[in-house]
Amino acid sequence: MANYLASIFGTEQDKVNCSFYYKIGACRHGDRCSRKHVKPSYSQTILMPNLYQNPAYDPKNKMNPSQLQNHFDAFYEDLWCEMCKYGEIEEIVVCDNNNDHLIGNVYARFKYEDSAQAACDALNSRWYSARPIYCELSPVTDFREACCRLNSGEGCVRGGFCNFIHRKEPSPELERELELSTKKWLKERGRDERSVTRSPSPEPTRKRF
Repeated sequence: MANYLASIFGTEQDKVNCSFYYKIGACRHGDRCSRKHVKPSYSQTILMPNLYQNPAYDPKNKMNPSQLQNHFDAFYEDLWCEMCKYGEIEEIVVCDNNNDHLIGNVYARFKYEDSAQAACDALNSRWYSARPIYCELSPVTDFREACCRLNSGEGCVRGGFCNFIHRKEPSPELERELELSTKKWLKERGRDERSVTRSPSPEPTRKRF
């Protein structure tokens, strides 16, 4: 029985624990969910709910698509450089969804669990864009299961209200820049990935809006 319960933990067959919370780190029912949201005591991934304020969802927004992308790139670069202060980053995921439990959610997956814990501890006393940051460890470690597969294909009919993550992507140019700057940073640190004090973390170059 114990082996069976372990094998279905966090799946749709699990009648006790919420599969959406386990896969995505968020559930549309929130505290009213009939199944348990088991918060991890350790993880490589942190979640900062509602951190990205997407101007596209502001009724007063007058930005064109190019300006919206530049706005997001500035945010993404700023975030990446800040996360590097706590350890080596494996992946950053920003939700492009418009439903209450996913809008603006930002996930950062570190190479090491202690880096994620250090980031979580520090960020809960920080502010961003005049708003307090709320940060927690997330059970999500595989974003292939968390992200909507239709969104990258023919298109998801649910749009921004899908319960799976619609991932907002930085521009290819920024991705290349961050990859190169991160490689340079790691080289300067002597490839001691756990050290965060041997050299300064990368600094953002784009204008913040």
